[in-house]
Amino acid sequence: MNLHGRKVAVLGCGRSGVAAARLAAAHGAARVCIFDSNPESVCSDQAVEFFAGAGEKEAHDFAADLVIISPGIEADKPWALAFTCAGAPIIGEVELAFRYFSGRVIAITGTNGKTTTTALIEHILLQAGRSAKACGNYGYPFSEVALQKPQPEFAVLEVSSFQLETVQSFRPEVAVWLNFAPDHMDRYTKVSDYYNAKLRIFEKMDEGQIAIVRVGEKLPPIKPRIVEFSSCAGSGLLRYEGTCIKQIDTVVTDLKGTALVQAHNAENTMAAILACRAVGLSDDEIVFSLASFEPPHHRCEFVAEENGVLWLNDSKSTNLHSTEAAIHSQTRPIILLIGGKDKGLDYAPLLPAMSGKVKLCVVFGQIAEQLERTFSGTHTTVRVQTVSEAVRAAAERATVGDVVLFSPGTSSFDQYKNYAQRGDDFRRAVQENLHLS
Repeated sequence: MNLHGRKVAVLGCGRSGVAAARLAAAHGAARVCIFDSNPESVCSDQAVEFFAGAGEKEAHDFAADLVIISPGIEADKPWALAFTCAGAPIIGEVELAFRYFSGRVIAITGTNGKTTTTALIEHILLQAGRSAKACGNYGYPFSEVALQKPQPEFAVLEVSSFQLETVQSFRPEVAVWLNFAPDHMDRYTKVSDYYNAKLRIFEKMDEGQIAIVRVGEKLPPIKPRIVEFSSCAGSGLLRYEGTCIKQIDTVVTDLKGTALVQAHNAENTMAAILACRAVGLSDDEIVFSLASFEPPHHRCEFVAEENGVLWLNDSKSTNLHSTEAAIHSQTRPIILLIGGKDKGLDYAPLLPAMSGKVKLCVVFGQIAEQLERTFSGTHTTVRVQTVSEAVRAAAERATVGDVVLFSPGTSSFDQYKNYAQRGDDFRRAVQENLHLS
């Protein structure tokens, strides 16, 4: 990609936008400017040209030759399209970085489990002595990795549907498809739009690449060779039985005693094992690293166990599928803390998973009233406003042997800036209620 003499407009002044601007400048662009529609936005890199509060006039005046869009901005909306006035194509930050990254790419997508799987693959590669960097939707922006000298051998790239919307030549060596369930219906008008965006991970791959796919995923015909895994006995190259990952009747590894033993993390582990095999690692190298891995925070994270009650922080759960997976992974009676922003989702499909497992629902946030209507016919349900109130309600009702599962099932933006802040607030509230702080 030749940027010499070209004017590049970068839309969005977040970390990925700044990294994209620096990468474009490093490869000879004549002028690079970051634009943000928010007049109060601030650019973290003072060396990069920046325009806050940009409108269509600024877009036309700049007359870009190339537009690089951050994943939080929709490429088909008038503000973004205004920057194409001189015929400039729009690509995403991931696409830009891919064109300048000379290493090997393992890409991970799915509605749930992406971050844990990405972090685990990076961990395995590093423990095996390879150079690797987790990036994309988790870790570093891909453009920051492409700027490194030397570049790592592997980019372990978590890719969201938003990032995949704007790829063109992107072609990973290994693509991991963990699962698919409806999500982000506040951005997409149809579930099929979300699904088709995800599918773009395979678009440029051919028979020489490998797709790691969970058994039961409904994919159209794709060119890369498919290798499957499953948490159900009898299907997939790798499957999870008891606490063991098996290939046919051979135990590959026993996850007992590791942080990966719950069923949803076992699926992430199988995907990571297959991805690392695909790039040449031996099972001995892979298995050796599993015991030392700690999943990222806010993903069924242990918070406390007091008076026989286990408290788990699954604040990263921002959709129904992730909450369903968290419910399935528990063996104790569950007090489910669920709620947050209204994303236009129907929560009735959760009811079968909750049956016989969830003893009490504590609902909170913007969708509390909707959740109360949905769950109260089959489950005892308590409605509160805040996470702190939800923790207090659970603490008052929990008995020995219960697990209090904070798995909101939607995004946090009604009350928090992100899921991490929400999870930290849950942890704080638990410590205060149990007098652990």
